[in-house]
Amino acid sequence: MKTLLFWIGVGVSMATTVSQAAAFSGSFRWCSKMPQSTTSPAFALSGVPKGTVSLALSMTDHQASYNHGGGTVPYKGGSLPCGAIAYGWVGPFPPNGEVHTYEFTIDALDAGGKILGTTHATRNFPE
Repeated sequence: MKTLLFWIGVGVSMATTVSQAAAFSGSFRWCSKMPQSTTSPAFALSGVPKGTVSLALSMTDHQASYNHGGGTVPYKGGSLPCGAIAYGWVGPFPPNGEVHTYEFTIDALDAGGKILGTTHATRNFPE
């Protein structure tokens, strides 16, 4: 009976973890219409995992397979304003006349740097 209760407890624990991670989502909006802007986008986040103290953000251009870098920023709840990524990030710069799709990967991190959840957000530039 103790073994059965143990496995039921493990199943509930795992279901809670998966449910919390699945609820983590985000979106962003460009803060500048200028290519290669040094002002990072504003981010709207929901379902951020409990215990998150920072967010690691990185951006990739899907068409050029180019890593635009990113950064780790403190998270105190709510959204992130324009310019939250201060260093290590290069804004979008598709060739003239082209529209590219950019994807941010957002990792929620605990105080020890462990990833508590990950989400992705995409948007075209220019819009």
